[in-house]
Amino acid sequence: MYKACIFDLDGTLANTLASIANFANTALEKCGYETIPVDKYRYLVGNGAVRLMHNMLDTVCGADGYNEEDVRRLREVYDALYEENPTLLVTNYPGMRETAEKLKSTGIKMAVLSNKPHNCTTAIVEALYGRGLFDCCYGQRPKVARKPAPDGALLIADELQIEPKDFLYIGDTNTDMKTGAAAGMDTVGVLWGFRDEKELKENHAKFIIERPEQIYRIAASCMR
Repeated sequence: MYKACIFDLDGTLANTLASIANFANTALEKCGYETIPVDKYRYLVGNGAVRLMHNMLDTVCGADGYNEEDVRRLREVYDALYEENPTLLVTNYPGMRETAEKLKSTGIKMAVLSNKPHNCTTAIVEALYGRGLFDCCYGQRPKVARKPAPDGALLIADELQIEPKDFLYIGDTNTDMKTGAAAGMDTVGVLWGFRDEKELKENHAKFIIERPEQIYRIAASCMR
């Protein structure tokens, strides 16, 4: 039986696609750029806000059509919008809260690790799941390398005093699969998020699932 689970946030615990697209497109408009269709953000997000800004400007300007000052200005507008109301348009995935509560009730330790800024991460988790369900919850923090570096996951393992081999790392993108593997954790790729099965398979997800309740079946079994 696994002793702990680390969950990605965007596309795993929370459906934030419409929210991210709303803030990103508003920032683009305010900075004088065209907007991007919501569904395209599935492939722009996942590696932190700075990478998102680059991906957005690559999309609307081309790789040679902007400079670092443009990135800085867009990020400043985006951050201000996001921090004003980080839970706007955020929804839960059916069955996800119930699964998280069931895992918690069995004594499995629960954690969240996101590349989203820390304050926005905690605001969304508390809005959807309340306080106390997760033993620790971290977004991007200074001096901690963002995913897919394993640093954040390993810090959680140290904090919970559980060996990495006893963790499930659960996420929806190649970034999550790489993070879990680099930390020495078994990975679970979810198909209700932002990416597809092909990406998860190519990045060696140990398990690939279609519904949240399947997480409990894996975590509470000997399916290693």
